[in-house]
Amino acid sequence: MSSPVLWYATRATGLVAVVLLTATTVLGVLVANRLSTRRWPGFAWQDIHRGVSLIAMAFLAGHVATSVMDSYVHIGWAAVVVPFASDYRRAWVGLGTIGLDLLLAVAVTSVLRHRLGARTWRAVHWLAYVSWPVGLAHAFGMGTDMHSSWVIALSIACVAAVVAAALWRLSAGAVRQRRTLVVHGVRHRPLGVPVKHLSA
Repeated sequence: MSSPVLWYATRATGLVAVVLLTATTVLGVLVANRLSTRRWPGFAWQDIHRGVSLIAMAFLAGHVATSVMDSYVHIGWAAVVVPFASDYRRAWVGLGTIGLDLLLAVAVTSVLRHRLGARTWRAVHWLAYVSWPVGLAHAFGMGTDMHSSWVIALSIACVAAVVAAALWRLSAGAVRQRRTLVVHGVRHRPLGVPVKHLSA
């Protein structure tokens, strides 16, 4: 079955999935750093992260389904889960498959989180951060709109958002570690020794 509707649907769902997966990655970084404000406590950010992740997976499923259903190019259902199984643009489709497999592993372990240890779940959940650049590379290699100026601007914005979130997490972690060291020094410093000498 080949139709312009499927082609446009594949393009649209792919671009929306990239934006939503970027938002999911940024929210994941914020939640992992225990972001909390008076108006938005930590559990609220977790709910938003979970909701955006589910919507992203829905658009990703639509993108995969329309890509396989469109007979203009042959991708095949096996290529959905088996990397590099497609004869059409094998490398770029394979990257998309790898990104999808990583996200599926994260989704399954999230559902079974209560049966897994915290370390195991956290280790698998790190795959979400790997899937984002892999998926973005797939979009750059496969996307027919990637030469459009507005798509390039959108891609730059997605990369900038993730980089900014990562830098914020690193700086916030450094500040938290600094405070911990200072507090530890205050509790254990000898009498008459200034804190600045201990934390230097």
